[in-house]
Amino acid sequence: MVETEPRTADLLTAEAVAALPWEEARTRLAESRFYWQATVHPDGRPHVRPVLGVWADGRLYSTTSAAARKGKNLVADPRCAFTVRTDDMDVVLEGTAARVTDHATLERVAEVYLAKYGWPATVVDGAFDAPYGAPTAGPPLYEVYEIEPSVVFGFGTVDQLAPRSTRWRF
Repeated sequence: MVETEPRTADLLTAEAVAALPWEEARTRLAESRFYWQATVHPDGRPHVRPVLGVWADGRLYSTTSAAARKGKNLVADPRCAFTVRTDDMDVVLEGTAARVTDHATLERVAEVYLAKYGWPATVVDGAFDAPYGAPTAGPPLYEVYEIEPSVVFGFGTVDQLAPRSTRWRF
């Protein structure tokens, strides 16, 4: 899969500085260990949970049980957001989640989960099976979702990056 590149990059400040390169946000999304995911309840309320995720093939991937609230929310409304906090930048990715069932893609994503978290997921019936999951995840199978970004924000939290806070539109 070809990685999606932003169409535009806009500064979020009035400073006369260059916008951050997309690679700055992409690296933080790929290397972050923990993420927060926001989905939408059927009645419109937000639903926010800590999740694990991986960057593979130029996309962010995350998993959920079909019985979990976030899984049900994504089926009803695929719009979602992911956030990460690093030492020098907060990153917010807003986009749309699509369930992945393609065996080859699932195998690649499982390899990245294993390398990043040591999670030994195997592909079964278009989802992940694993000997364990998060205590709140429920039993397997775990559905895999690919997140297509519509906009990503990089908010610098240190003096060097704060004036260069950037919005990338896809």
